[in-house]
Formats: sequence, C-alpha cells, structure tokens
Amino acid sequence: MRASSVDVTYAGAIRALADIAFEIPPGQFTSIVGPSGCGKSTLLRLVAGLVRPTRGELSVAGQDPTTARREAARLSFVFQDATLLPWRTVSANVRLPLELQDAPRADRQQRVRGALELVGLTDFSGRYPSELSGGMRMRVSLARSLVTEPELLLLDEPFGALDDITRQTLNEELMGLWTRRRWTGLFVTHNIAEAVFLSERILVMSARPGRIVADVQVPFPMPRTADLRSQADFARLTGQVTAELRRADA
Repeated sequence: MRASSVDVTYAGAIRALADIAFEIPPGQFTSIVGPSGCGKSTLLRLVAGLVRPTRGELSVAGQDPTTARREAARLSFVFQDATLLPWRTVSANVRLPLELQDAPRADRQQRVRGALELVGLTDFSGRYPSELSGGMRMRVSLARSLVTEPELLLLDEPFGALDDITRQTLNEELMGLWTRRRWTGLFVTHNIAEAVFLSERILVMSARPGRIVADVQVPFPMPRTADLRSQADFARLTGQVTAELRRADA
C-alpha cells in the first residue's frame, strides 16, 4: 500500500487531508492516531476506495483502491459500531459477506464455523445480537470481517465504545488473530496505549487538514502479551507517542 502527495478536499473547500505520504508493506499492522476531526476515518475510506483523492496517488496491491477491492486484494472493514443485523443469528450475520460474494454454498458453513472458532464464539452461533454483550457483538463483527479471509483489514476505532478491561481483552485477541493470519492491518484509534500494544508502527496525524507528522516504529516483538503494558519501555513509548500527538494538535 502506497500513498504519495494525497489531498482530499470536500465540497465547500473543506480540506480534510493534505500531502499524505506513506508506504505500508504487506502483513504489517499499522495504527493511525490523531486529534478528533483530523481525517483518520477519511484516510481509511481512501484506502477502501470509498473516497477518491483530490490530488496525489494511492495504490493498494499495486492498483487503484477501487480496482484492488473488486479484483485483487480481499478487503474487510470493521467499524466502531458492530452493525449487526438484529434479525439474523450470529452465524447468519457472519455468513452475510459470503452471501453477498455469492460464495459456493458448500463452503459457507465451514468458513463461518472457522471464523467463529477464531473469535471463540462457536457456542453462540444460534444467538441473536440482543442476547450478546458489547464485547461479544464486536467479536461477531470481527468474525464477519475475517470470514472472507481478507488480505487487508481496516479497523475504525472498533473498541472505542467498550470498557477498558473488555478493550484490553479484545486487543489481545486481535493480536492473536493477526499473528495467525498476518493480514495487513490499518487501525484507527484515539487510545495511545492500544496503538502501542497492537502495532508495529504508528502514524501520527496533525489537526485538520490531516498530515502525517510522525512515523513511530514499535520495537516490541510479536506476539505481545498482557504483561507488556506494565513494562517501563511500554510506558516510555506510550509517552513518546503522546508527546508527538500533543505537538500535532498544537
């Protein structure tokens, strides 16, 4: 994935992004942090081919993002809201992307079962969203995104509405999923500790128009465990990223 001198200006001359440039190799987990309204979600939508740049170039798997999404790179998007259909069971919600792709019926059940096993919800396949906790609903959303076996996973603050303990648990589970599958991950969050825990690299954005003002490498080996959060090096790096973010918001 590569961006070069990318700008996005919306109608009314609102400049959302300015001179965005980065390169993300396949299989890397990268987080994006920045002040509210700086264009983090716009950047994800650019990568997904849902927004087009006003200026500059952006490629995914060597292609225009829209083309890549349709023809080359399997892509999934996870939002802050689990966006589950309340009238469908857990397994039926997870199966939905396969139905939309018209995947062979013979494969659907096996792939849904595999995705639910990944997130530890096999025993809840027949439940409805209203019967699940917030954390479990987000696990269903993750399973739905993984059932298509994506090469690129875009996550827009998926754990932002959850309490800290549930959030940390899901961070650890997401880390485990990434370690097993090694898809390319692009993760938007306001939580600096979350970004440090999950990422190999953190891009810090400025206030609008959003620019990438720092590119921080995270040196901790993968996979990471919960005890990393209590280590001094983790606290130091979290403080460094926080300082970069404060400068970006100044």
